[in-house]
Amino acid sequence: MRAARYDRHGPAGEVLRVADIERPEPGPGEVRVKISCSGVNPTDWKARSGATPRPMEAFQIPHHDGAGVIDAVGAGVDPGRIGQRVWVYLAAAGRQWGTAAEWTVVPANRAVPLPDGVSAELGASLGVPAMTAHRCLLADGPIEGQTILVAGGAGAVGHFAIELARFFGARVITTVSGAEKAELARNAGADLVVNYREPSASEEISSLGPVDRVIEVALGANLQLDLAVIRPGSTIVSYAADGPDPVLPVRACMTANVLLRFVLLYGVPAAALEQAAKDITAALASGALTELPVHKFSLDDAAAAQDAVEKGTVGKVLVVPA
Repeated sequence: MRAARYDRHGPAGEVLRVADIERPEPGPGEVRVKISCSGVNPTDWKARSGATPRPMEAFQIPHHDGAGVIDAVGAGVDPGRIGQRVWVYLAAAGRQWGTAAEWTVVPANRAVPLPDGVSAELGASLGVPAMTAHRCLLADGPIEGQTILVAGGAGAVGHFAIELARFFGARVITTVSGAEKAELARNAGADLVVNYREPSASEEISSLGPVDRVIEVALGANLQLDLAVIRPGSTIVSYAADGPDPVLPVRACMTANVLLRFVLLYGVPAAALEQAAKDITAALASGALTELPVHKFSLDDAAAAQDAVEKGTVGKVLVVPA
């Protein structure tokens, strides 16, 4: 099969190469998926560049997320799954076989049935962002009837956080930096969209009452705003480490009795990941989740796809093996 792979860390154009390699066979408890689309996330370029290096065997095929069709199963897996359309998550977590290839092999529970009518493009967009959003929203209990502030509602995690929050019965406020991103956030179903660069941002957010939970993409930049609008005793959940680390205003956090939670998908308990997969699939089946604008790259252009994500391209970057 053809696959994008690297065997050392560095810039995408220098280390990521497309090569013909032996197609993997599924082992016990595994399935093989013929990939239709591979989703690219910031974690992929960070791992490849060495910014957040992870152990690597002889080589690494990148990308955790994807969509495709199961074409082989290992021992202990129901043969009836052959031919099933699936979305894939965490394919490259501790494994060589990411989704930037014509085939991948994953544990059977990481290949989740894709509901009828859901596109491969949307299926490949889930994984890391949708499961991160689910954990941020629900790690501290149900959110029905609550008001959720989603920072960066035009990003992939923000997009699915808005849609999943609405699916679970919450009201959603989101912050963005401009008109294009505001339109994306409104299309996702946010009840209120606020430009965080405006001096009136705090007052606009507070117009819907105190916030019960903040889903935060830039804790260092936004903590002061978050503390100004959050309900005492509530939670700020941070899922990204870009930008400067925050200087923690201890007294202000004490006054707010705020809980700071940090989420990195690789450390989330397996049971929570499986529940997230079930809930995300239910939301898909109900029509609650939608695509972001898609930017497609061929497998030969996998390096360019990763560079596009690193540069902050708005929308979802996908690699199409065929």
